[in-house]
Amino acid sequence: MTNSFKWLSSILRWVAEKARLFIGNFSSEHQSNTTETLIFQPVAISLKAYATVVIPALNEAKRISEVVAFALSDPATAEVIVVDDSSIDGTAELARLAGAKVMISSMLGKGASMHDGVAPAQSNVLVYLDGDLTGLRSGIITDLCAPILRGEADFVKAKFGRGGGRVTELTAKPMLKIFFPEVAHFSQPLGGIIAARKPLLQALSFEDGYGVDVGLLLDAHLLSAKLAEVDIGSLDHDSQPLHDLSLMANEVGRVIFARAKTAGRLHVEQVAAMYESQRQAASGIDYVLTRRKARQRLLLIDMDGTVTKSRYALELARAIGQESALIQMLDDNGGDSATRSDKIAKLFQYIHKKKFEQVAHDMTLRSGVIEFVNQMRRRGFMVGLVSDSYFVAAEIVRRRIFADFAMAHTIRFDNDVCAGEIRINPAFYNPQNKSSGVCKSNVLRCFLTDPTLPAINLTWVIGDNINDLQLMQLADRAFAIDPKSPILRNEPFITQIESFEELLAMLPNHELVVQPSV
Repeated sequence: MTNSFKWLSSILRWVAEKARLFIGNFSSEHQSNTTETLIFQPVAISLKAYATVVIPALNEAKRISEVVAFALSDPATAEVIVVDDSSIDGTAELARLAGAKVMISSMLGKGASMHDGVAPAQSNVLVYLDGDLTGLRSGIITDLCAPILRGEADFVKAKFGRGGGRVTELTAKPMLKIFFPEVAHFSQPLGGIIAARKPLLQALSFEDGYGVDVGLLLDAHLLSAKLAEVDIGSLDHDSQPLHDLSLMANEVGRVIFARAKTAGRLHVEQVAAMYESQRQAASGIDYVLTRRKARQRLLLIDMDGTVTKSRYALELARAIGQESALIQMLDDNGGDSATRSDKIAKLFQYIHKKKFEQVAHDMTLRSGVIEFVNQMRRRGFMVGLVSDSYFVAAEIVRRRIFADFAMAHTIRFDNDVCAGEIRINPAFYNPQNKSSGVCKSNVLRCFLTDPTLPAINLTWVIGDNINDLQLMQLADRAFAIDPKSPILRNEPFITQIESFEELLAMLPNHELVVQPSV
């Protein structure tokens, strides 16, 4: 009897210990001297099917089915959510057929997609996978979640068998050693394979670009979350083109600098300079041309009055109480357009960058523009937003409509405060005749003279006003949506349309829809 009681007691202690290890205690008592510390409540987690796998994806038709099937094969997986960035290659359909729940992201960009996947997740533990992974060994999701279930971690990064990429080794790791030595030991700080508790993710900031993953790591650290790293062996995924690596390095550097500043560890004003460098690189024609990737069709769309119903500068001036002053400048016919642009830029001096961004986020889009852009991309068009306005706004609007790039002028910010100085985008000048002035048509000329093969063989332009005329004249097909100038209405080569829905209905149905991944 005594031996039986001892045996039963041992079994009960073993079961209790296993339950404690699996359930864990999701709390943090470490205080941060740089930011508020979150106190996490214990979260009960069942022993099976306790994780939601979130896969942000853009044009991953080649591998998305394989990645979804891999995630569903792990006993820890309760559901798979694919957050699709308006892919044009059938990614969403293939993911759905493979068994995933599919949702369209609220905005173009991996960070937005990762953030969008948090709220609908039914589980208290989330695992992020990339949509282009291959060569994964079984059990990775279970292994990533194990430190969380044991109460040892709130945030887990995957460690790969291979070494870090160029940006990891040359940018991220050296910066982390200087500003955040506590997390410098992580092998893959830029890796997108992550497991974390849902309440923690809801408290983190998701960056828009390549810096999202290191930003999440640093934010979790600054909130005193418990961090861990799990070796998942080797894996393969598509590498970034060389030109993308420059932008990636700039974004990663900006995010680390920004977190260091928040933590009180940065004593030189490098953040603004880093961000300006990243913004100007993304707005340059050389960078945009490298992203064409053999596409031979080009669609350029004006922003003010075409994609948006109003003018950005007017909306910004209205938001800061300077509408009357701006209207007076717009009505002034004296001087050239460059001089007027300089005067308008001065009007916005000392305005914080967040105000510029917020106005761009709030502007009303024309009905049907998102679906039209999506259909044109499906038909093999590279879609760009070309604007006489500011890149800080045009970049946001182009992401809202899921276009491929934006070309506009840059307005300078010092410490995120507008300096009132504008830099005309060099692509708006004719390289053979710079004295001819600033014109959107020169952006199209850059594409038409690009020596990269195959060459552009079909160009469409959509505008609404007289400043789009020369651009329209250079295109194979030109459309004026709700034209503001009688000149546009009287030009025989310009097709007048009332809406993007009308233009969408004009698209031929016989053209190839599914294009190679770009």
